[in-house]
Amino acid sequence: MVYLWLALAVVFEVGWAMSMKLSDGFSKLLFTLATIAMYLLSVIFLALATKKMDIGTGYAIWAGCGVTMIAVIGVVYFKEPVTVLKVISLGLIVAASWG
Repeated sequence: MVYLWLALAVVFEVGWAMSMKLSDGFSKLLFTLATIAMYLLSVIFLALATKKMDIGTGYAIWAGCGVTMIAVIGVVYFKEPVTVLKVISLGLIVAASWG
């Protein structure tokens, strides 16, 4: 169950970040409400996961997976540029979160 809670925490982390972007600076009510709801769900599921997992490990996986998925979605969906620095930075984040 621990990894299910952690996976859900990551999914909702990605969801709130995307909703925040789509809220256009919190000017679109639906996306603003979605951001708040998914942020809370992300933290709740992270809290459930870290009841039985070291906080350092859980948080590192949550943050590393989340930032990587958000960056990939940014490139694919929002057409953000792919730079060498971005790729290297993401590689270091992933390596550090699993290392």
